[in-house]
Amino acid sequence: MRKSECHGDTQLRNRARGNDDQRTSSSPRRKPRPTVQRSKSSSSSSASSPDAAIKVHPRPSDKLNPKTINPFGEQPRAPSAFAAVYSKGGIPCRLVHGSVKHRLQWDSPPENLSFDPLLITLAEGLRETRHPYTFVSKEGFRELLLVRDAPEKAVPLLPRLSPVLKAALAHSDDEVFERGLNALVQLSAVVGPSLNDHLKHLLTSLFKRLRDKKFKEPITNALQKLEQHGGSGSLIIIKAKIPTYCSICC
Repeated sequence: MRKSECHGDTQLRNRARGNDDQRTSSSPRRKPRPTVQRSKSSSSSSASSPDAAIKVHPRPSDKLNPKTINPFGEQPRAPSAFAAVYSKGGIPCRLVHGSVKHRLQWDSPPENLSFDPLLITLAEGLRETRHPYTFVSKEGFRELLLVRDAPEKAVPLLPRLSPVLKAALAHSDDEVFERGLNALVQLSAVVGPSLNDHLKHLLTSLFKRLRDKKFKEPITNALQKLEQHGGSGSLIIIKAKIPTYCSICC
């Protein structure tokens, strides 16, 4: 009787163990998550690096043109025609800095120089706004007209000088206008009535500048000298362009 009871208990335990194994096999198994180990040195270095915090993406324009131009920076200006000629030695004079005032030193005496195209080139330089071109063009034009045979050399150049002086008189810069006005008076003193054929093209800018009070007196003095050098023919032209002008004969 005891053997049968022990055998029955063994069967019950085996049956219960089989049920437990069956439940375990039927339940779904979960896959373990892979653990990712990050080194402390790499994480700390990436967090502290400024390049990791701010990523600079190149602009498309930088790829197309690596030498990009800063629109807010000072851009180099291309040299003007007069500056280019002067730098190549095309103007036979140089600026000499004196202790009191500047002067020009000519490579050869001005009376030995040809006016064509030197006088026209100097007239073009009147529109310059940078030193030393402003002084060289203004003083060179004046000194060239002081030579003995200046009238014979300057008169044939008037058709080409007229539009150049007109451009200086129409310039927006006040100093350029003043240089053009002085050059016009200097030229009229040399060529006299020969300037009358071109005078009407030069007076338009003078009439516009008369509206500015600071130019009223120098323009009036210039017109009086133009009348004095050009004679009665110049007065008719001046009055036609500037009706408010009062003749020196009044």
